[in-house]
Amino acid sequence: MLVGYARTSTAEQVAGFEAQIRELEAAGCEQLFQEQVSSVAQRAELDSALKFVRDGDTLIVTKLDRLARSTQHLLKMIEELDQKGVALRILDFGGAAMDTKSPTGKLMLTMFGAMAEYERALMLERQREGIAKAKADGRYKGRVPVSDTKVKEVHMLKAKGFKASDIAKELSLGRSTVYRIIKQTEIYSDYKVA
Repeated sequence: MLVGYARTSTAEQVAGFEAQIRELEAAGCEQLFQEQVSSVAQRAELDSALKFVRDGDTLIVTKLDRLARSTQHLLKMIEELDQKGVALRILDFGGAAMDTKSPTGKLMLTMFGAMAEYERALMLERQREGIAKAKADGRYKGRVPVSDTKVKEVHMLKAKGFKASDIAKELSLGRSTVYRIIKQTEIYSDYKVA
């Protein structure tokens, strides 16, 4: 059985997501697992796909970066699939399809996985350098701090039993901001709300 897995990092990537699904269906996938979640988050549909596949099946993805977040993660996944007797096929692997049915395919996949991880590390390094330069030039301001008044209001509403999502709506803050304020207060227990 051919089993497809499609993923984009955000829900806004509609065109790319639909294109992946079309390609997987055109490749003959009988079962599709799909999700729109970051590669570093818990990927429930990928976990489901890995549990679903059986001996003789082939797991298909459109591109390598849709599947693995690092070379180590890729190799672990390939090993898990091998133990189940499942092949991995990547439809667009530098312009050609690649699968793990042959030793050469496994070797090439491992090498490209390492190169992709290296490329990502370089990109993150350049990003950090760019942010440091922007800070030095005074062009990077970072996150705008939450006012002390809002912080006190968060604590007052929390003390009244409001949930974080309700506090966020009431004060026009992000829910993660509310959680951060509450957590910082728990860390600094000597912090007093007037």
